[in-house]
Amino acid sequence: MKSIFILLKLLIISSACLAQSGSISGKIISESEPLSFANIRIIETLLGTTSEDEGYFTIESVPFGSWTVEASFLGYKTLKKKILLNETNKKIEINFDLPLIDNQLNPIVITGTKTEKRRADSPIIVNVIDSKTLSNVSACNLSEGLRFQPGLRVETDCQTCNYTQLRMNGLGGGYSQILINGRPVFSPLTGLYGMEQLPANMIEQIEIVRGGGSALYGSSAIGGTVNIITKTPTKNAYTLSYTHQSINNQAQDRIINGNASIVNTEKTAGVSLFMNNRKRGLYDHNNDNFSELPEIENNSFGANLFLYPSDNQKLELSLSSLNEYRYGGEMVDKVAHLALQSEERQHNILTGNLDYQINFNHGNSSFIAYMAGQNTRRTHYTGIFPDDENEIQNHLENPPYGNSKNTTFQGGLQLNHSLQNFLLGNNILTFGTEYLEDDILDQIESYNYEIDQVTKNLGVFLQSDWEITPKFSFLTGIRADYHNLVDKPILNPRLSFLHKSKNNLQYRVTWSTGFRAPQAFDADMHIAFAGGGVSRIMLSPDLKEERSNSLSTSISYDKISENFIAGFTVEGFYTHLKDAFYLHPLGEDEFGLSFEKRNGSGATVKGITAEIRANYNQKAQLEAGFTIQSSLYDKPVENSEALEATDTFLRTPNQYGYATLSFFPNKKLNTTLNLVHTSSMKLIHFAGSPEQPRDEYITSPSFTEVSFKVGYTIFLKNNTTGIEFFGGIKNSTNAYQNDFDSGKNRDSNYVYGSSMPRTYYIGIKVKSL
Repeated sequence: MKSIFILLKLLIISSACLAQSGSISGKIISESEPLSFANIRIIETLLGTTSEDEGYFTIESVPFGSWTVEASFLGYKTLKKKILLNETNKKIEINFDLPLIDNQLNPIVITGTKTEKRRADSPIIVNVIDSKTLSNVSACNLSEGLRFQPGLRVETDCQTCNYTQLRMNGLGGGYSQILINGRPVFSPLTGLYGMEQLPANMIEQIEIVRGGGSALYGSSAIGGTVNIITKTPTKNAYTLSYTHQSINNQAQDRIINGNASIVNTEKTAGVSLFMNNRKRGLYDHNNDNFSELPEIENNSFGANLFLYPSDNQKLELSLSSLNEYRYGGEMVDKVAHLALQSEERQHNILTGNLDYQINFNHGNSSFIAYMAGQNTRRTHYTGIFPDDENEIQNHLENPPYGNSKNTTFQGGLQLNHSLQNFLLGNNILTFGTEYLEDDILDQIESYNYEIDQVTKNLGVFLQSDWEITPKFSFLTGIRADYHNLVDKPILNPRLSFLHKSKNNLQYRVTWSTGFRAPQAFDADMHIAFAGGGVSRIMLSPDLKEERSNSLSTSISYDKISENFIAGFTVEGFYTHLKDAFYLHPLGEDEFGLSFEKRNGSGATVKGITAEIRANYNQKAQLEAGFTIQSSLYDKPVENSEALEATDTFLRTPNQYGYATLSFFPNKKLNTTLNLVHTSSMKLIHFAGSPEQPRDEYITSPSFTEVSFKVGYTIFLKNNTTGIEFFGGIKNSTNAYQNDFDSGKNRDSNYVYGSSMPRTYYIGIKVKSL
């Protein structure tokens, strides 16, 4: 409470001192053409606006003083100008001519500090994937797009249903938090298939914070945070595309995407819409009539809306509906429970968030109120058709169908206040509180399986983002979480330091702690096939929270010249887990294998990630990243009753990376070459299939996927409409697993490497320009 009173006192003092004010106006152009919707802000305050149709802007009620005005727009070089407002200069006019340049090196990000900030000025490293990159690599969904970031690896974990999880800095999916528009509505149940269900054309930008620097977001943000920012309207525009994929000349995949946006003349209101329809057939790689890629039918649509009720207020609403049918297993035209082995899923997911922001105190303060939620209804089947006649009769009378219900709600308040001339520099204080509740009920009566879990968490956070000088920044923060599954409140501090040298070098150091609550996460809710039956995961009654201690340090270099921009980052990371979760084998029962989630002694994950980026004159662009790491338990853990314990994290390679190289010789032609590399990893292979008579550890081979795309655009109607024809090959090297289990008793979790075999695709896109 003391912090709140101090903050309120500062607001009152600041208001009294800044009573005298003036205005700043001007025009934003580039290459003699006005730029509408460009961003103009006063760096030392929270004041800002956007330019109108003809490029004009005005910022009212600016306190007297010396200020730095910044003008920016995506794809253009950011410019700054110093101004002085006083009694004799109450109205100042300044104009900006922004050079066209790739802004990818230094976009505005929000995920690192919960406030808008240039990436180069953020004490926390924030990586960005924009919609252009998603298009260049022909990503159909979030899962395919996240593969092209350093320190990230998307893996497929089931041969039958193909659920995926994201590994960040060597930690599994349960250690990472996925946000939609900054809100944690990506629940543990949604996390099983959500990365494949979110279409790429709903995404404007993805912001990634690796490691403990994301501790401000609460539970499960140990490995990092991925913030999916959906498309927001900036102008009247439309896009419609069709893509046809042929998977290894066997299965066909058809995708239809559509986007449209409308913004009123005053730029005070707008709406963007998206739709996606996908239909993919079954794919069988080892010719046993059991699929390695499931059938998918996906229909999704949604809308983003914004409204400026006044110059200092903004209201944003986002809504989406995702519907997916998924089937994998024996490739027969029968209902699921008559197949020899199969998984069937029907998802219906509704998500939404509402944000309100008001700036006040002459732009030095802002208040944000937000709420978000999701509702998932799922019907599912997971089963094997038995051989024994008595068991067959029971199976037909009581097939293992199940139902899932999941509701997530979040509400929160956030207050930001800018303190100018705070000791040596400027400081932005952030105070907030948020409540998150997630209710999951997942049942399969035939297996006596039920997860009935309600988690409630109240978080309170306080942050100081202190720019001591233009060269030095110090970010401090603390978050307190009150979780219903944890006996006492948990405090997690965060410290980050940024130094910018004259020669474009940046040094960062971040330390933080974090935790994971003793609950079921995404992989815990997946029923797999192994040992001729199904395998299930249960929680130990003695399970307690897992704690983390993380340290990272990095050096970055970014250089911008007239025709060439380039940069690199080298980061070292270290995380120690106390009471680390692991799955302990309990043996077999009448249904199959069972495992219990328990606390181990601890674990250590450490490594180094290097990335490079370059763009030459908007004609060629290179991005690449590579990670070398190790993930080890402090003491060996048991994975099978038939095998010795091991201290190695399974399914975790020690080296992985990516690279993309794009060429844009002119406005009509574009080409992209990309690769994804995954080194060998240790896995467990359970007995059951004809090929596997016993449990054993396996070391997988390494994989290098090489893909490319070519696109050509024809301009119509005075260059206001374009038709792009494109095509390419994904995984042209066909680097795909070749030792899958066969038959109905296969170990479905024995899957590794590339997510898809060689895939040819062609498409057409009609778009406004």
